[in-house]
Amino acid sequence: MGENVDLSNVDAHVNGSNETSKKSNCFMWTGWTLGLEDVSMGLLQKCGAEFLGTMFLIVFCVGSANSTILQSLGSASLGYYLSISIAFGFGIGGIVHILSSTSGGHVNPAVSLAFFLDGRVSLLVALAYIVAQFAGGFAGAGILYEMGNFKENIEDGRLQSISGGNAVSASISQEHAFFLEMFGTIFLILTILSTIDKTRGHAPSYLQPLAIGIAILVMHIFLIPYTNCAINPVRGTVWNVIIGQADSDTLIFLFAPLVGSVVAVPLHRAFFKPHF
Repeated sequence: MGENVDLSNVDAHVNGSNETSKKSNCFMWTGWTLGLEDVSMGLLQKCGAEFLGTMFLIVFCVGSANSTILQSLGSASLGYYLSISIAFGFGIGGIVHILSSTSGGHVNPAVSLAFFLDGRVSLLVALAYIVAQFAGGFAGAGILYEMGNFKENIEDGRLQSISGGNAVSASISQEHAFFLEMFGTIFLILTILSTIDKTRGHAPSYLQPLAIGIAILVMHIFLIPYTNCAINPVRGTVWNVIIGQADSDTLIFLFAPLVGSVVAVPLHRAFFKPHF
């Protein structure tokens, strides 16, 4: 697969010369490839885009949680929740729009896994994207951490007022948190796969990243009180590691979104594509 994996114009992966064959193929798993032919300068460009996009996500979206203005509202206030949710929703929507013509704007290993399972990218491309996303995430987390590393913000050798890490609320169990993160990721992946499905007659436009951003915004409003909303293995781990808050809960934010992808792809094929 040498073509761009573009969220705005990627083809729905169905074959056949007529409508009947297209519908029947919705049940079939087709298009899984190793992707050795994808090794090229084009892949390097796409990985660079994923690196930068994920770096932007951590710096600007997670960074919004460290805004002194927003923190002054109080982390339990409605204004704080809504502000963070809007920052993530519209911020990621903008990042997807920027990257859509090169890498497709995954910036999330759960999305790359879903695209592989749905036959839209090869295994090599998916793995390369995931490596680039984690590298970009750690780079962004390092930049964000250093941005807070100024004299007035240090007490006893430790940074103060660092926010944005993912953690399981005391009001729920780890099992509940895993389910919520998985369920939120399912909603995100279903939104993405439906939004880029050309069989629905969607014209490529800025409305596709906007739809994805709105889904992310809604998930943050719902999940912040319980897990601070990850639905992205990079977002859920790198900042926790950098700020020294990585623990057993962090494994939930690493694996639950991936499980959500595995569940979402067959759900989309079974219930959200026409078969008859």
